Amino acid sequence: MQNSKKLTLAVLIQAALVSTAFASEQSESKGFVEDAEGSVLFRTGYLTRDYKGTNPGTDTSSFAQTAIVKLDSGFTQGTVGFGAGIIGDASFKLGENGHTGNGMIPTHPQDNADGTKDAYDHWARGGAYVKARVSNTTATYGTQVLDLPVLASNTARLVPEYFTGVLVESNEIENLNLVAGKFTENQYSNQINSDGNELDRAVVWGAKYKFNDALNASYYGVDVKDKLDRHYINANYSYALANGSTLTHDVSGYHTKFAKNASTYSATGTIANPNYGTDALDGSIAGTEKTNDIWAVSTTYNKDVHNVMLAYQQNFGDIGYDYGGNADGVQSIYLPNSYLSDFVGNDEKSLGLQYNYSFKNHGLPGLNWTTAFVYGWDIDVRDQDKEGQEREFFNQVKYTVQSGFAKDTSLRLRHSYYRANDSYKSIYMPDTNEWRIWLDIPVKLF
Repeated sequence: MQNSKKLTLAVLIQAALVSTAFASEQSESKGFVEDAEGSVLFRTGYLTRDYKGTNPGTDTSSFAQTAIVKLDSGFTQGTVGFGAGIIGDASFKLGENGHTGNGMIPTHPQDNADGTKDAYDHWARGGAYVKARVSNTTATYGTQVLDLPVLASNTARLVPEYFTGVLVESNEIENLNLVAGKFTENQYSNQINSDGNELDRAVVWGAKYKFNDALNASYYGVDVKDKLDRHYINANYSYALANGSTLTHDVSGYHTKFAKNASTYSATGTIANPNYGTDALDGSIAGTEKTNDIWAVSTTYNKDVHNVMLAYQQNFGDIGYDYGGNADGVQSIYLPNSYLSDFVGNDEKSLGLQYNYSFKNHGLPGLNWTTAFVYGWDIDVRDQDKEGQEREFFNQVKYTVQSGFAKDTSLRLRHSYYRANDSYKSIYMPDTNEWRIWLDIPVKLF
């Protein structure tokens, strides 16, 4: 493990010093102010979950407004360029939000008489970062939104999940992207504290290589101190068929080794996490090292306005793919059968079919509809003789304005119909009808 990390860092350092045949990003810098960009995303978000067949008091509903700001400077000119930026959000709730939840809105720690918690009326979060660039290698230190398969910020809520630390990204070798970093703070979307998830240390590394226009491959790893080691690989291959259609084959998977004090809800209890309770007596701490392997293969057919994907996903090992409870990023699952449920139970197998349709041929460019059905079975449920099963019917409609003063404004409506058998819903999620509605209005400042 340590040798692979040292090798990756050595490659990054060497790549930063090697001259290449293509232009240097730093040599094309226009300046700190000249290349600066600023934007605000005004988002209105509504998320509600109706837990069917359970106590109606457990249903959740969140409704809020935010402004997500990013101010990013260019790089100073010279061999080494320097820059800085600010990223953050300011939000307020819409309505009482007496049953808020689902990671949308921060709540006060005190319980009400009925066991609910009061939502914050308004709140703000964020931070700053500094950056330096040599040739085609950039190092960024500070508050960041990450998009790595093994450490991904949740961006599916009102505001993003933030990580604080350093990330180095290198593009010195043509078609090869290298990354390495270390992060020491993690803030969920519904947390005020900048290290609300109590991250000790997460070290990440990875590489992505484009062999040609048809074939890509990548590998990423993360070591979260005293929690887990996780590795991700992916390869996809696309080729043209007759009549302007294309076919894409994709293979991806994770291998995870959980430390004995990691959070492992799928096999041993609910998540031991500040967001979900920290009682170690409930069995949420594994107590022994556990491993998971989850793999997925998919084939996607695309022709004009039609896109169809068939995917098979399977878990191996002695635990499910338990992510998000070990300071490893709430969106760190880059696999095809991931909607409201991620179909990641212990030993679970799942088969999914997704269809996407664009209405551009009907005079409505920017309007898209996605529907999917996933069925999961053969789940090894703790303390249960019967195997677990789950299924989800997913639909989403999204419209993005293509031109004019409201260009890039989007409205997205998403619905999930989720059901599971009694043995699995008892430890994972009750039968659920979920709605998510997002209105995004981006504004470019400069």
